[in-house]
Amino acid sequence: MTVKIVTDSTADIPAKLAKELDISVVPQILVFGDKTYRDRIDITNQEFYKKLLNEPIYPHTSQPSPQDFVDIFTTLCKQKPDGIISILISTKLSGTINSAEQAKKIVKSDCPIQIIDSQTVAMAIGVIVIAAARMAKAGKSMSEITDAVTKMIPNVKLLILFDTLEFLAKGGRIGKVKSLLGSILNVKPMVTVKDGELVPMGQVRNRSKGKEKLLDSVKNIKAIEDIAVIYSTTPDEANELADSITGFPREKIYVVQVGPVLAAHAGPGVLGIGVRAKS
Repeated sequence: MTVKIVTDSTADIPAKLAKELDISVVPQILVFGDKTYRDRIDITNQEFYKKLLNEPIYPHTSQPSPQDFVDIFTTLCKQKPDGIISILISTKLSGTINSAEQAKKIVKSDCPIQIIDSQTVAMAIGVIVIAAARMAKAGKSMSEITDAVTKMIPNVKLLILFDTLEFLAKGGRIGKVKSLLGSILNVKPMVTVKDGELVPMGQVRNRSKGKEKLLDSVKNIKAIEDIAVIYSTTPDEANELADSITGFPREKIYVVQVGPVLAAHAGPGVLGIGVRAKS
């Protein structure tokens, strides 16, 4: 018997790794003009970024429907696991957990379903989900994994360097970061996640200073378990940033492109670091 792990596509877990660790991913919804796409199922990262950079249409997003979760939960319950743990994007950033909770009520099964608010986004969710999936693979019980994940959440940090806040503002996810709007030209905003929502971390004069601040954020964290470098349109820059991180094995650093749904809000030029410290 095993515990099944479910997340949503904003976790940005690479498809190969999700398959290897038996992680089920519920796709978020992307709307481009009059066309609707399931995140990374109906549209690839490459197709999305081509549209984002070359078309005048602004993309919109939506959380998965309750039925999307019903389908996943029902399929997994038929495998008769000990239970399902679903770790999802912060409730302050998306209505995804509401859909999952509705689905939990609809699914007719003796299979227990635990839904957890990660209180974060992007690969900051991803590193939590990966750790949970490794515990499930190792045969840990549902209560053991749930307790461990609950302890992990406060020890996960995410710091993001934005090239522009234009897309975040258009998508209505600006929140407390609104104070950074209207910055002088070429000043780059930096944002973190606190208590499940995006909050400003100040501004830097240029991307070089921003990358220095990203690296500094790692230096101050002790007993690091996982590190992920995220990017939207600058893979070489992301790999250079990963290469510059000291005190942690380079081969264990995840370098991950932000997927279509998150990038619709983040825009081009995003660079960030997510870190999970020992609980």
